[in-house]
Amino acid sequence: MRPNIVIFGTPTCGWCTKVKNYIKTQGYTYKYVDVSKDDVALRDMIRKTGQQGVPQTWINGVAIVGFDRTKIDTLLAKAK
Repeated sequence: MRPNIVIFGTPTCGWCTKVKNYIKTQGYTYKYVDVSKDDVALRDMIRKTGQQGVPQTWINGVAIVGFDRTKIDTLLAKAK
């Protein structure tokens, strides 16, 4: 089963680029949401996590705030 991965970020966020590249190198695809252009997504992201920082990586509905490779790997392993 392929995990549902959504990455919330902004174009100027270096960590957002790193998490997108990492997900790609692991062989997964993702949906990217630019919260600097999507106010509804930004409000929804903040409402769900209580955090406005990016990147936020959502794997099968579980949020990871920041670029935490260990948490990403753990959630991806569970999704297999």
